[in-house]
Amino acid sequence: MHAIFVSAQGGPEVLEYVERPDPTPGDGEVVVDVAASGVNFIDIYHRSGAYPLDLPVTIGSEGAGTVAAVGAGVRDVAVGDTVAWANVLGSYAEKVVVPAARLVPVPDGVSAELAAATMLQGMTAHYLTHSTHEVKEGDRVLVHAGAGGMGQLLIQLAKLRGAKVYTTVSTDEKEKLARAAGADEVLRYDGFAEALRGTIDVVYDGVGRATFDGGLDALRPRGLMALYGAASGPVPPLDPQTLNKKGSLFLTRPTLVHYIAERAELLRRASDLFGWIAAGQLRINVSHRYPLAEARRAHEDLASRRTTGKLLLVP
Repeated sequence: MHAIFVSAQGGPEVLEYVERPDPTPGDGEVVVDVAASGVNFIDIYHRSGAYPLDLPVTIGSEGAGTVAAVGAGVRDVAVGDTVAWANVLGSYAEKVVVPAARLVPVPDGVSAELAAATMLQGMTAHYLTHSTHEVKEGDRVLVHAGAGGMGQLLIQLAKLRGAKVYTTVSTDEKEKLARAAGADEVLRYDGFAEALRGTIDVVYDGVGRATFDGGLDALRPRGLMALYGAASGPVPPLDPQTLNKKGSLFLTRPTLVHYIAERAELLRRASDLFGWIAAGQLRINVSHRYPLAEARRAHEDLASRRTTGKLLLVP
């Protein structure tokens, strides 16, 4: 099979398209023929060394496809099933070994490509809007980078729960995408804090350094900052007293692994997402598809913020 291999961390040039032995499943494991793999900022962090990994390694954290083989002790998955997964390293490949307990079934009416595009970002948007802060009818929500894959999902899920959604974008073209996702008000990054000062219940910030301070200023007293990423760079250290001065604010830095640690929770979040997709209540915008061999270009495009929507690698 072919896979994207990293033997030294660095820029996109370290992504090597190589032949690897076909994998075999161990106890409790499944081999999946990959239909598509999602491209995410965490893959850039793994590639660059921002999140260190033991090398050499195949990167990629989500995907979907068809079960090709099952190992001993696997009961609920069979050859031929369409399945999806998130937070499973090694997903940039034609075949992936996945623990059966980490797989979710993909229902009829949802394609494998859509499932691959949904898992990591979709479940992140789900836990942020349903658990980190349970968005309620009438909440005022700020979503940064509203034209990106995560931004569009957060806007849609917050609107499903009855929120008024504000978002930030950088261009007129991206404003159209954010409005199409359902945003009520679309702002540019310059001046957003002044326009919203003291009015927002929750800020969902995946941008990081460039937007963090302004997001705190936009929050109402006792509002919540959910910092889930750092596309513009990591946020500098913060004196907790700042949260006091700005209105007894709450700050959290959540990650998906802690919100799908229990299998029942994983299945519930995936089931909700696939159900909304099948019912037409949630739109997944797959904006770019790249051959697996062009993973370098996908990383370059994502890091440059030239893209909107979801990026997929297709073997």
